[in-house]
Amino acid sequence: MDQAALKETAQALVAPGKGVWANDASPATLDKRLEAVGIVPSEEARRDFREMLIKTEGLGEFISGIILHEDTLKGNTKDGIPFTELVKKQGIIIGIKVDKGTKDLANFPGEKVTEGLDGLRERLVEYKELGARFTKWRAVITIGDGIPTDVGIEANSEVFARYAALAQEADLVPIVEPEVLMEGSHGIERCKEVTARVLKSVFKKLVDHKVFLGGMLLKPNVVHPGKDSSEEVENEKVVEATLSTLHNTVPTEVPGVVFLSGGDAAGEMTAHLDLMNEKGPHPWELAFSFERALEGPAMEVWKGDDANIPAAQKELYKRAKLNSLARSGQYKAEMEKGENGG
Repeated sequence: MDQAALKETAQALVAPGKGVWANDASPATLDKRLEAVGIVPSEEARRDFREMLIKTEGLGEFISGIILHEDTLKGNTKDGIPFTELVKKQGIIIGIKVDKGTKDLANFPGEKVTEGLDGLRERLVEYKELGARFTKWRAVITIGDGIPTDVGIEANSEVFARYAALAQEADLVPIVEPEVLMEGSHGIERCKEVTARVLKSVFKKLVDHKVFLGGMLLKPNVVHPGKDSSEEVENEKVVEATLSTLHNTVPTEVPGVVFLSGGDAAGEMTAHLDLMNEKGPHPWELAFSFERALEGPAMEVWKGDDANIPAAQKELYKRAKLNSLARSGQYKAEMEKGENGG
């Protein structure tokens, strides 16, 4: 493990004014999103969508790294140019999602565990040869009647630690993504309690497995009520609950926290990030690692029509720029009306 190189990459991913773009939806997930905006899902449609996004000029100003799906890491554009070449041209660091998805946890109804450790050591070597410098692994935690259990949380924490140790062995920065899902009718306090339990468990296992905390990043959810909850909360309360949870659970050695968007609207997530940074300084950089909150608006504009590519790329550029401004607490809601986020 080259700790100096890991630390350098982790810090570069959370450099001031920048964040990580999650472009790693599985083919099945991306097909559903394409269908939702009236695009017939296909391998070609997925490729065209990703090509259109990655070719957006100037993204490297605001995006430090991109998490690719394996198909994209190994794939080419319509003209046969490797996607990785386009990414490097923008000065963006290449990352790769390495987990194999979630499966039901035996004997624990409603809980999931993430799979993908088998053969991971060998895959990491291959990904590094293809240009990757960081990786991501996601687990999902559902809040419900009697769940999550300690067993469910610990099962995923153990897997996170084994993944992170393997990634660092290959000199690849691990991004650890324990997502407490929005599904459910729970209130914000319940989400806060569960998120804290999860993060404490994850970091205990990471330390047990001797993971170098200075060479990894955390990708958590923000703390808010379940989407079926009747509880209404202001941005201020979401931010306070999230920050107090992080300050109580995340070791100061971790270079950065890159938030997932988890289904929140694009502008909402930018507002959360902005206020969190306004309330700084914090012991770690607070950045973004959004997928839908970056790509979603561009997909709605594009709709599979080449004539809409310039407008869709403008939308992606705008979202990246607004989130960049939120890194230093300089975002204002009225900027949403400007063509290029200004």
